[in-house]
Amino acid sequence: MDYLLKGVRAIDPAIGLDAKRDILIEDGVIARVEETIEPAEGVKVLERSGSLAFPGFVDVHVHLRDPGFEYKETIETGTAAAAHGGFTDICSMANTNPVTDEAAIIDYVIEKAQSAGHCTVHPAGACTKGLEGTSLAEMGDMVAHGAAAFTDDGRGIQDAGMMRRVMDYAKMFDRVVMSHCQDEGLVGKGQVNEGPVSTKLGLAGWPAAGEEVQIQRDIALSELTGCPIHIQHLTTKKGLDLVREGKARGVKVTCEATPHHLVLCDEDITETYDTNLKMNPPLRSKVDNAALIEAVADGTIDVIATDHAPHAAFEKEREFELAPFGITGLETSFGLVNTYLVKPGYIDHARLAELMAIRPRDILRIPQVTLEVGSPADITVVDPDLVWTVEAQDMCSKSLNSPFIGYELTGKPTDVVCKGKLTLEAGNVCV
Repeated sequence: MDYLLKGVRAIDPAIGLDAKRDILIEDGVIARVEETIEPAEGVKVLERSGSLAFPGFVDVHVHLRDPGFEYKETIETGTAAAAHGGFTDICSMANTNPVTDEAAIIDYVIEKAQSAGHCTVHPAGACTKGLEGTSLAEMGDMVAHGAAAFTDDGRGIQDAGMMRRVMDYAKMFDRVVMSHCQDEGLVGKGQVNEGPVSTKLGLAGWPAAGEEVQIQRDIALSELTGCPIHIQHLTTKKGLDLVREGKARGVKVTCEATPHHLVLCDEDITETYDTNLKMNPPLRSKVDNAALIEAVADGTIDVIATDHAPHAAFEKEREFELAPFGITGLETSFGLVNTYLVKPGYIDHARLAELMAIRPRDILRIPQVTLEVGSPADITVVDPDLVWTVEAQDMCSKSLNSPFIGYELTGKPTDVVCKGKLTLEAGNVCV
């Protein structure tokens, strides 16, 4: 079917576009972008005056849990959650069971996602076999079958020599290495950020240095090998300084921040010991939180990624020390960024497009889409003024481990066109 988006404010900084436009989509491609377009017979008209249209949002950090942990999430439910959150593309992490360390699992993820039809999934392959950090995974074979990146996310590679070998091989295949920076010797059994809050709550502290020493190591290894390195879920002020210094030297380093690390800090963890505030890396101090927001505004942080990490209720409803790390994030990402970053004036919607649509594609080496004639139709439409409350019953994800349930947010995705097909219409997932 062909579609006509009427009256949207089209925002695409890649082509210098920020204006009210009608956008006609024919045969999966943007056919016309004009001030006014009269619909032809048979074209589905979406009247969206007051809404914003962006190139399709991309999340570079999503745990789909499938195969192996389908009681937490499936590719069907996870990609539906992605569409509900406004995403046309996501990158799935490799910590599945079996681990995504061979071509057969890459094939499985891609085929299941295509069958579900909610969004495009770009699987990341594991750097090392079984995520054990001791021997290289079949990187070349996985690239041949569609691996978009490499990561041992969930643990991180502890041995610097192994990380160098990973980077040497990834560079050969023009793939980014996405690094979960966690020195296990320093972090130990840490539960929350090391500081006054960990002392007050009587929980094992997780020092910022446990993240920063590996950020510094991986930037140095990127400089040595020439392989691009992407620092996942960066949370500390010093870590940001290390990235700034690396970029200034010309190192191919990028980084991401999550909405929850931008919105929350460790002081939000109170004596309720809410396990939905337990994530890896942990919520940091107010100083770190402010530094992250500044880094989003000044361009140090390249992308906003959710680190969507679903867990079943029975896993989270335990003592804090026993509950798993991680929260869901796909369905609240835009609302949080719009409410806490755009509305207060830290960034504008053009910068949001860079963070959530343009730079993620650069990092994953996937083709850019634009809001111009001839581009594949991957489009996210949002109502920036819609006030809504995050409700568990409205979630598409199989798991509900979000600290933001009950929050009132401003701004929500209403429509998504993915590969020319409507996957979200008026806030409802279509397929």
